Amino acid sequence: MSPRGFDFERVATDGAARLGRLQTAHGAVETPAFMTVATYGTVRGVAPRDLRELGAQILLANTYHLHERPGEAVIEQLGGLHGFTGWTGPWLTDSGGYQVTSLADRMRLDESGIVFQSPVDGQRRQLTPESAIAVQEALGPDIAMVLDECQPIEAGDDSAEARRRIEQTSERTARWAERCARARKRDDQAVFGIVQGGRYPDLRQRSAAATAAIGFDGYAHGGLGLGEERTQRSELVALSNECLPGHAPRYLMGLGRPEDLLDGVACGVDLFDCVVPTRNARHGNLFTSEGVLRIKHARFRDDPEPIDPRCDCPACTHHSRAYLRHLIQTGESLGPRLASLHNVRFYLRLLEEARGAIAEGRFAAFRSEWDEVVRRRV
Repeated sequence: MSPRGFDFERVATDGAARLGRLQTAHGAVETPAFMTVATYGTVRGVAPRDLRELGAQILLANTYHLHERPGEAVIEQLGGLHGFTGWTGPWLTDSGGYQVTSLADRMRLDESGIVFQSPVDGQRRQLTPESAIAVQEALGPDIAMVLDECQPIEAGDDSAEARRRIEQTSERTARWAERCARARKRDDQAVFGIVQGGRYPDLRQRSAAATAAIGFDGYAHGGLGLGEERTQRSELVALSNECLPGHAPRYLMGLGRPEDLLDGVACGVDLFDCVVPTRNARHGNLFTSEGVLRIKHARFRDDPEPIDPRCDCPACTHHSRAYLRHLIQTGESLGPRLASLHNVRFYLRLLEEARGAIAEGRFAAFRSEWDEVVRRRV
């Protein structure tokens, strides 16, 4: 039975691509959708009102970082993420497992969970499947994630030992997912399971089947974008989707480039997140309908044109390339803010247009057109 206020409906399909509507207690999300990353409960330099005006539907926060600072008790006391941040639309939180396991020199992992030394205050902490759910229930997002173990794909390593490590990771993730399912207490919060399995098709399908057998409100593809080839990734996602229930939303975690989103949509993925748009914006790399624009380049010093003539973001409607370059070159904080507004709007608009293409049965052509664009450099 779905949590109170949660539902997912497939409205139309075009090949494997799906047009859907994800209903949460804090609003609906038209899918496929991009979730802008608000790691600490904020998109750096971008206010909640800005995000709404850009067309954002749902945000993603990082459980590990919020657990460290200010702590889930503070956020719960102030009304959960919705009250604490001022973003009253849907929220998704990850479990924090990926961030914790990246602290290789400060971390020990076993069947019980992950013990790590906090890089913030040096204190010893433990993250278990049960505590990951408890923290997320205190944070109060509409969608929480199970705790998983993410083993990076080792490019070029086809050894039996590499496969064995990935297999162990997948099996532990499934056992932890069962514990997460048993730990749930809130009836108004969805929980998504996570598929692992590295670059091995049979392990991916086995993980997907095991996760689906437990029964979650949605399913995510984890551990990708870490070294595998683009075509291989699409094959792995498509094979895993064959083992997941079609009525549930699907989420591709942490992927990133515009072409990655469209590849995922083509495979039947509904939700995406990544820091790529805002991180690139801070470095002056802007996504446009003509290709990637490197705004720091000297040729934009006196360019009166907007970043992208097709874009309706505040940066494009009110400012020139020359002005934005000046702001970034001189270290003015307005520069990264305007660049972030533009890149976030680009990502949101890309999937808005993808939804329209699916509805009209022309997604394959739409994807092909954009595949040419994203390879260009302006």
